[in-house]
Amino acid sequence: MTGSRPPEGAFLGLMRLYWILLLACLGWTDAAMPAYGEPHATAKLLLDASTAPAGSTVTAAVAVAIPPGWHLYWRNPGESGSPPGITWQLPEGVTAGPIEWPLPRRLSLAGLTLFVYSNDTTLLVPLTLASNLPQGPLEIRGSLRWLECSDKQCLGQRQDLAAHLEVGAEKRESPEAGAISVARSSLPHATPRIQATGRWETPPGAGPRSLRIEWVAPVHGSGHDFLPFESKDWSMAGASPATSGSGDRVTLLRTVEKFSGEWPSEIAGLVVATAGGQAAPSGYKGVVKIEGSPSPQAAAVTVTVTAAAPEAPSTAVAHSSPPPLARMILFAFLGGLILNVMPCVLPVISLKILGFVNQSAESPARVRFLGLMYAAGVLASFLVMAGLVIALKQAGRAVSWGIQFGNPQFLVVLTTLVLLVSLNLFGVFEVAIGAGAAGSAARREGAAGAFFNGVLAVVLATPCTAPYLGLSVGFAITQAPGIILLLFLTIGVGLAAPYVALAWHPAWLRALPRPGRWMEHFKVAMGFPMLMTTLWLFWLAGKHYADRTLWLGLFLVCTAAAAWVYGTFVQRGTARRGLALGAALLLVAGGAATALAGMRPETIEWKPWSPQAVAEGRAQGRPVVVDFTADWCAICNVNRRTSIEIPSVLAKLREINAVMLLADYTSTPDNITEELARWERGGVPLVLVYPRDSGKPAKVLPETLTPGIFLEALDAAK
Repeated sequence: MTGSRPPEGAFLGLMRLYWILLLACLGWTDAAMPAYGEPHATAKLLLDASTAPAGSTVTAAVAVAIPPGWHLYWRNPGESGSPPGITWQLPEGVTAGPIEWPLPRRLSLAGLTLFVYSNDTTLLVPLTLASNLPQGPLEIRGSLRWLECSDKQCLGQRQDLAAHLEVGAEKRESPEAGAISVARSSLPHATPRIQATGRWETPPGAGPRSLRIEWVAPVHGSGHDFLPFESKDWSMAGASPATSGSGDRVTLLRTVEKFSGEWPSEIAGLVVATAGGQAAPSGYKGVVKIEGSPSPQAAAVTVTVTAAAPEAPSTAVAHSSPPPLARMILFAFLGGLILNVMPCVLPVISLKILGFVNQSAESPARVRFLGLMYAAGVLASFLVMAGLVIALKQAGRAVSWGIQFGNPQFLVVLTTLVLLVSLNLFGVFEVAIGAGAAGSAARREGAAGAFFNGVLAVVLATPCTAPYLGLSVGFAITQAPGIILLLFLTIGVGLAAPYVALAWHPAWLRALPRPGRWMEHFKVAMGFPMLMTTLWLFWLAGKHYADRTLWLGLFLVCTAAAAWVYGTFVQRGTARRGLALGAALLLVAGGAATALAGMRPETIEWKPWSPQAVAEGRAQGRPVVVDFTADWCAICNVNRRTSIEIPSVLAKLREINAVMLLADYTSTPDNITEELARWERGGVPLVLVYPRDSGKPAKVLPETLTPGIFLEALDAAK
């Protein structure tokens, strides 16, 4: 962590958070973990034998008592944290094996997915005695290091452990052997065996890849999940969506991010499930063997099952078999058809009604042509959407219906476009001038207008969903590109079908009133639903730009003024049209330049902390904020996301001209350890706010921040 931290990106709204933190955690060695103060969790070393012969194996158990409100981490801590580690000091001839980990539970903390132990847990380690060990007493020693966290702070701890073992002629169980046997029963075991499959959903590329994992559940129940073991070369998203269905077949979709080397050919981890009526899930320990590229033939994988410790439910569900393609095509058509009566499409329905009234006096061939052009606009838009879904899948991105509305740039463009449509309906300016006898130009404009209405209908329909639509789209985005194209185009056929049917049977339009002056009033009236759509889109954009939304409003006002100048002095004017056109373009360009400058994302200009930096800032008569943080500190990350790097705080920091200092404790430098001790803190987070008055002391903020707490401290520091 260095001088500045990137702001939260809003682009596409579905990117996974904090995989960089996971990489930092996996690369963090035990030796880097500090120890301070009295630990909240406590540990003791137990052996399952008091006497054991040379050449045998003894199980060492590190029993950790975890108080309420605190947790330790699994071997893969998730998106923050660090796993426990044991440093052994063993007699010659005694060797320790790897830690055998019980099943963790999933903890969601302000968007972070963590794998933790929040109840007493036991880590088992096999100790092998050499065959040439002489008989006699042995001292088994070790040091356990762990990171313990609450909802307020994270503390690195260390505790020395010791136990006695006698090397004798035969093995004798210790008093703790029964408890160790119970702990062993909660570990993943090698029986019974089940078959699962894994395949890549997207080809290799620069970005993440989607991975589908399937197996037949050996128990009827819920809470299915896959927990990957740790790796320094890649990571798997902690919580990804799963396909829906019923029965015993389980399908999980996961996103794999590669850091170095080649894409993994196998992924080790645990598959978990909770049997119906049971509190404790079952665990499956094994390796998923993956083919190197997308293929309908997935590589087989063998995993194993056992009862395991309680685990939080995940989003995975079971299903018996993939739904038939014919049924999904029907659902796609019905979903598109029903979209016509959803509120999102109301403004375009109004335009189509007006269009049908205009067309009622024209020839049937002309009406059919414009109906087909409308359908072409709808289908072309769905073709583009399908291409976007395919491209995002191949780039490893998560996709969903209406994903483009998570893109702030798309919202700005669409808001501007819909505003221009509403101004056109109000008569501020005209797009289609000709009508009836205006010749070929009018016909081209009529075709372009019908095509544009089809595009607009699709764009405005995507925020809405409809019965059957969610099922078909959810199925489509997990399939091959050809099926994605087929289903998206089928939705378009359903959306365009009513208007094509009306255009193909002009007699059905006789129920509409004859063209007349009322059409001008109706056209203006239809501008109000479109204007309401503009306000709704402006509100959506405001969620991305917060207090910078004012600059977007300024741009829209300049655009509206430019449209008025264009309509009044260029289209309906008789003199100096070039000057008027230049003024309109200047309004748009000036509004855009001003808005872009005002809407530029802000970041905090962090500087490295040091006592000298604090003194310099206070000598300048400026408030000073010091954030003691670390990449592995989950609470620090939550504070940053929810209470520090947010628009309201950024505005306040700019207002009071505060100096922002970052004390990065990721690698636990001694000078920051000493500074934390000076403030009577055993670890991070620690946030200090020094007031402008250098004669007043710093205010120590609570471990868990809220925007109100931070803003109140900044107000007091002015």
